[in-house]
Amino acid sequence: MEKLQMLAMIQAYTGIGIGLMIGVGAAGACIGIGIMSSKFLEAAARQPELTNSLQAKVFLLLGLIDASFIIGVGLAMMFAFANPPLAVIR
Repeated sequence: MEKLQMLAMIQAYTGIGIGLMIGVGAAGACIGIGIMSSKFLEAAARQPELTNSLQAKVFLLLGLIDASFIIGVGLAMMFAFANPPLAVIR
């Protein structure tokens, strides 16, 4: 029974960790993209001649912010489907 309880605890804590990884990562990415986009629109409104150069930088940063979230999702999926702590118990 001890082994079954340990297995259940690992799976429960893994589920909580996965939820936090995806939830906090998504919230952080959304907040970061929102702040960056608002600053871009402010800068483009103040100096329209810089819009093209700023737009390239915004799209680069947009991809980097999204990439960090996608890496977090990938790690969460690794823990969901190939959970390393479960290998120790089994």
